[in-house]
Amino acid sequence: MHATFWQERWARSQIGFHQEKVNGYLRRHWPTLGLPNDAAVLVPLCGKSLDLAWLAEQGHAVIGVELAERAVQDFFAERDVQPHVSQHGAFKVYQAGALRIFCGDFFALNHADVADCQAFYDRAALIALPAEMRERYAAHLQAILPETCQGLLVTLVYDQQRMDGPPFSVEDAEVEQRFTPGWILREVERKDVLSGNPRFIENQLEAVEEVVFHLARR
Repeated sequence: MHATFWQERWARSQIGFHQEKVNGYLRRHWPTLGLPNDAAVLVPLCGKSLDLAWLAEQGHAVIGVELAERAVQDFFAERDVQPHVSQHGAFKVYQAGALRIFCGDFFALNHADVADCQAFYDRAALIALPAEMRERYAAHLQAILPETCQGLLVTLVYDQQRMDGPPFSVEDAEVEQRFTPGWILREVERKDVLSGNPRFIENQLEAVEEVVFHLARR
C-alpha cells in the first residue's frame, strides 16, 4: 500500500478505524506489563488515537509514529495544544511535554530513535498492512527495539475471502511466524466483535475476533 492511500483517507476523513474512546484492551492489560511509570513507549502507525494521551497520562514518555500529517495535527488541535515542531532526520516531530509524534515513514525509524523504549503498543498497525508489508513491519520492529522491550499487540481474525482489508485479517499462525523468532507470545484476550459492526455484517462475515497478545523478548 502506497503512502498516498493513507494520506487520502485522512484528507477525506475516511477514518473508520479511529476509536472515539481509549481502547479497553489497553486499559485492562497494560498494567500487567509492570512498567515504570516513566517508561518510554513506542506506538507505531498511531493516527490520532486517544490511546496516546492515555499512555502519557500514566506518566510514560510516548513516541508515536504516523505517516499522515493531518492525523498528527488533528491530535493536538483536538486537545487545544500547541506542539513544538522540529525536524529530526526524515521526520517532522510534534512534541508536547513527554509526548512526541514522529510524522513520516515508520520504516525510516532507527534503533537510536527508540533506544529508551521499554515497551510498544500496536492496536492498528499490523492489521493495517498487507501481507508483504506485515513481514517487513515485524522484522523492522524487532530490529530497532531494545532487547529488554515488551509490548501489547491487537489483531483481527476473519474470513479474508469475504472482505478485503484494511483492516486485514491476521491469523494466529501468521503472528507466530512473524514474531516468534525474537519474541515470546502469550495470548491474553480473545473477543468476538462481529455484532455491532455494520461493515462486517454487510460483508456477510460469520465470525470476527480481536486477539490480544503480550510479547516479551526472548
